[in-house]
Amino acid sequence: MPLKQSSANSLVLLLGLVAASVMPRPSLADYAYVTNQSSSDLSVIDLERMEEIRRVPVPGMPAGVAVSDRLHSVFTVSPDSKTLRRFDLNGGAPHAEIRLDGGPIGVAVDDTRNRLFVSDWYNARVWVLGADDLALRQSLTTGSAPAGLALSPDGRFLATADRDSNQVSIFDAETLALRHRVTVGERPFGITFAPDGRLFSADVGSDTVTVINPESGKVLGRVPTKSRPYGIAFAGSHGFVTNQYDDSVSVFDSRTYAPVKIIPVDGYPEGIDTTEDGHHVIVANWDSNTLSVIDADTLEVTGSIPTGDGPRAFGQFISSRRGTIFAGDSAPAKP
Repeated sequence: MPLKQSSANSLVLLLGLVAASVMPRPSLADYAYVTNQSSSDLSVIDLERMEEIRRVPVPGMPAGVAVSDRLHSVFTVSPDSKTLRRFDLNGGAPHAEIRLDGGPIGVAVDDTRNRLFVSDWYNARVWVLGADDLALRQSLTTGSAPAGLALSPDGRFLATADRDSNQVSIFDAETLALRHRVTVGERPFGITFAPDGRLFSADVGSDTVTVINPESGKVLGRVPTKSRPYGIAFAGSHGFVTNQYDDSVSVFDSRTYAPVKIIPVDGYPEGIDTTEDGHHVIVANWDSNTLSVIDADTLEVTGSIPTGDGPRAFGQFISSRRGTIFAGDSAPAKP
């Protein structure tokens, strides 16, 4: 009878919904991989749920970090033990690691060419390694005390912030030939390419951001910040700069370089990155052991997420793909 058929269909539908509710569901949210220097571990943060879901031990006080969705990997640099590690995005033990004789600090990944770049603070160079096995391939000469590293969105340029030389080095990312040495503000530390390919350095000594055309090596302008700018990210038409000594983020117009707003965040902000959809900017606060979540449209802080002790997140630390980590995961097991 039609009534029985309808009831049967409804029962099947109900059972299907119940089954779906207990099956693990892949989360569509971004995940943050935050290096915690003081607690020597890596916080995996579900940015949709606004909570830490995993804590991964990373000995040696990690600071530098680079995430690659394409390689399904997160790379960390521990300056204290001079160790570079490669982890799967799902966490667990490292798949590869290598001790680098020098002062490793910053890291960037060129996943198209399967290469990894690590800055050597003590020896004015960048190590070039295989991204899969971390085998050392060659080194590049930079200015003194290179810190931040960045690869341009089109994959054409590699840039380093050479802090004690007050300069930025720009390399051809394909041939690794030096293209330019560009004088910037005092003591550049963080460095980032905007989506349109312009290069921005955070100059901690002069409280400025310097804007560079990487093709010509010409300085295009400068942006005033608050005290000790550290990292830079972009969302929409705005640039966002963490100010370590001001507990704030400077927002500027990325086209005119005009200041737009100062956003208060938690203590001693350092690492900064943007979610895949461009609607949120995530800030790691070293003193307060938190991430601040900024709405990139309203320019307001919308939340704070606990991390491990001393989050640095120096590099690109947000992933938009997590494979087998599901929205139904339990809370992290703390080491």
